[in-house]
Amino acid sequence: MKIVLTPNPYRDKQFRTVQQARKILESCCVQTAMCLPFDVDRDYELPKNIEFQDLHREIKDADMLVCFGGDGTILHASKIATAHNLPILGVNIGTMGFIAELEAGELELLRRLPAGDYTIEPRSMIDVTVTGANGQRLLHETALNDAVVTKGAIARVVQVSVYCDNVEATSFSGDGVIIATPTGSTAYSMSAGGPIVEPLAKNLIISPICAHAMLAKTIVVSPERVISVKVGKIGRHNAYLSVDGGRAFRLNPGDTITTKASQKVTKLVRLKQTSFFEILNKKFIDRQR
Repeated sequence: MKIVLTPNPYRDKQFRTVQQARKILESCCVQTAMCLPFDVDRDYELPKNIEFQDLHREIKDADMLVCFGGDGTILHASKIATAHNLPILGVNIGTMGFIAELEAGELELLRRLPAGDYTIEPRSMIDVTVTGANGQRLLHETALNDAVVTKGAIARVVQVSVYCDNVEATSFSGDGVIIATPTGSTAYSMSAGGPIVEPLAKNLIISPICAHAMLAKTIVVSPERVISVKVGKIGRHNAYLSVDGGRAFRLNPGDTITTKASQKVTKLVRLKQTSFFEILNKKFIDRQR
């Protein structure tokens, strides 16, 4: 069995957690490859005693990817894992770690991996496409969490129109709109007042952001729906699209953002029989007590 380990160098200080995980896995005769999930800053000094491999090369013949960091790191790593149809296991070294399966103090559970003593939980994803006014496809990405259309730093509000299967579902002025998967329902969508949806429900969630309208509420739709978002004229200001918290894509008047359920799924590795509602209590409610 070959497992690729991808630590976030800004979270896993001195790479202590990933090196501990590597020792545990190699003691179980697992072949490991340590790779950075993204490029580090030029002034960041990597330890000379650790040899990092190329992620895109090593993942081609891997059986699993284990990611070390917060939810953002796991979201980033899940894209390449999903592209190669690999399961991914998250080890939380962040603040929330809602998607992660293990905490840094639970690494001994990694010994179950080579024995196949784990389950796979498929998580639905969405395909996000931006089409220009001339019909040209400008952007296409797949998201595990959400696609967010938001105003720029200067614009006061944006006019947003949301369509389901080409029928207008809602229209309002505000800071933007979030199209979220059930996995993303506990992220930005929840902060914007959206509902919490358990992952196996597979619905899509449309959550307005600070809508200046009394009747603009969150809408939960079937995964069969095709959701389109159009942004009205915003003068000299700009609106932007961010997919899974990634780099903002500048939108122009006339652009259409189309979101639909993807055929791809993210395969999350589960080593514990923890209920979704137990995770909710632990990550949100217990922390506020």
